[in-house]
Amino acid sequence: MDAIWLTGAEWLAVLRIGLGLWWLESWRHKDKKSWFEGAGIAWAADVAAKHRWNAVRSGFEVVVAPRTRTMAYVVLYAELALGLGLLLGFLTPIALLGGLLLNALYFALMIHDWAEQGQNSMMALISLVALFGMSWQSWSVDSALGLF
Repeated sequence: MDAIWLTGAEWLAVLRIGLGLWWLESWRHKDKKSWFEGAGIAWAADVAAKHRWNAVRSGFEVVVAPRTRTMAYVVLYAELALGLGLLLGFLTPIALLGGLLLNALYFALMIHDWAEQGQNSMMALISLVALFGMSWQSWSVDSALGLF
């Protein structure tokens, strides 16, 4: 593979690090206090209640609604863990798969919002490229420890 300035593996690491920074920004900009008080999940519940797909409405009612506080922690700390894992290149394939799953869930919930669809589809695409390109080969804890 030919590349300019960096090697192909290093460019994939740049992509992985950028995705990690994107997840960290998603975590950083949330008002943690109001999220832990239920505002974020209440907003998502309102979106889910009006959703065109019955599976999303009923899935939210079964999985998320009975556990609003727990789900707030899951969402916030999942975004933080994904961001740090990708930024540092630690357990990178697991972080990339977890990010793909979270992006798919966000994409399905926010199917009516074009901006959210664009963001989540692009993050998912980057995750796929980083995963299949094995972006942990350069500039990563995984590489330093000989993981994967």
